[in-house]
Parts: sequence; C-alpha cells; structure tokens
Amino acid sequence: MDNKAIVDVLKAVGSGKLTVDQAVARLSVCYESLGFANLDIGRGLRTGISEVLFCQGKTRDQVVSISKSILKRNRRLLATRADAETFKAVRKSIPKAEYKEAARVIVVNPHPRRVRRRIAVLSAGTSDIPVAEEAAETAQFLGNRVDRVYDVGVAGIHRLFGHLDLLKKANVIVVVAGMEGALASVVGGLVGGPIIGVPTSVGYGASFGGVASLLTMLNSCAPGVTVVNIDNGFGAGVAASLINAKRT
Repeated sequence: MDNKAIVDVLKAVGSGKLTVDQAVARLSVCYESLGFANLDIGRGLRTGISEVLFCQGKTRDQVVSISKSILKRNRRLLATRADAETFKAVRKSIPKAEYKEAARVIVVNPHPRRVRRRIAVLSAGTSDIPVAEEAAETAQFLGNRVDRVYDVGVAGIHRLFGHLDLLKKANVIVVVAGMEGALASVVGGLVGGPIIGVPTSVGYGASFGGVASLLTMLNSCAPGVTVVNIDNGFGAGVAASLINAKRT
C-alpha cells in the first residue's frame, strides 16, 4: 500500500464510507517493497507485535536497509541472530542501536516494563544460555519482567531447588535445554502454570542436533509443557509474552 492508498483510506473514514475498524483492517495488510524484501508494516496492527528482523542469512546491507525501514514507522526495533559485525554496520546508520551479545540481538528503544506478572527463563546448562537469552531479551522487549535462572540442569538437580520460590511466583516459565532435554519435565512436575520447552542443539552425536531434546520435551508426562522449535528462543519469548498478557 502506497501513500496515496493510505490517504484514500483516511479520506474514506472522514467521509463516513469506512468505519475506523474497517480502516484498521485495510491498513493492517499493507507492506513496503524493498526489492529484496517485502516489509510487513501492518503486522503490528494485526497481531500486536510488529515485524521482527531475522538477520541470519541476510547481507549486512540488507539488515541495515530493513532496520531503517522498520524504524521509519515504528521507533522500536528487535533484530535477532545478529553477529557483532552486523551490529557494527547497523550502528553506523542507527546510533541508538544496542547489541545484546549473549542473546545475539540488536534493539532500538527497548520497551519499558509494563506487565507486572513475571516470566522465568531457565537454562539447563551454560551452553544453552545464548538461546535462553534470546528468549529473555525478546520477552523483555515486549514489555515483560523476566527472571533468569541459568545452569540448573538435571546432572545436578539440587541446583534447581534453591530457586523454587521464584519459579512458583512466575506466571510463565521458559525452560531451555539441550542434551536429553529432561529439565522441562522436571520443572513441570514441581510447579504449576504453563511451561514452554525450548530444545537446543547442544549435545554430543546422539543428540542429533537437538532432536533428542525435542522428542523428550514433546513426550513429557508433566502436564502443561508445550514445545517450540529447536534453538527457537525468539518464538518462546513471544509465546511467553502472549500468555503472560492474557493469564491472570
């Protein structure tokens, strides 16, 4: 949808030909063509969450161009799977950009915390922290309060017990685990509430790049455990945020 089309919609509202809700519906399906990408500028209107930039597989010039286009309409930016060199390229054009190295994300104008209910993000091992941080930073960007509990996997399960009070207070829990992925079931057996399992590709050969952890979480006998894709911290952060916004 170009500027003329947007003006036409606004004129139609002014003349009474369209209701406000009808205008929002039309504007929510618009996009901007950059030649190599079609920026979904209406996504925020449709879903409540504006388009997030996935940097992996894109050139640095493409990342910069998309970032600038997003910021033209939305003063905030979340870009995932960004390396340090990509961030340097973005920072040259967008001085306000910040790099969260552990999470590998770029943010501009992170959202102030608004939702009082808390999300807890757990990692089974230190090697799972990058994915856990992606989940945590995503949830924070979307306005949530996040507590982090890292390196509390089943090889030393006693490390988890000291955090039970915090976990019981959490409205949603994200559990990030590689290897055999058992931590999600353990947490599901200890506390109530929704649990989002995130299998990671961390592990030796028979972990099959995270498939073993994925299957363990999918076959959990603990009620309330749901699972996102392997290494998908972003997806877990979004899902946790949506649940946290709805759950009382």
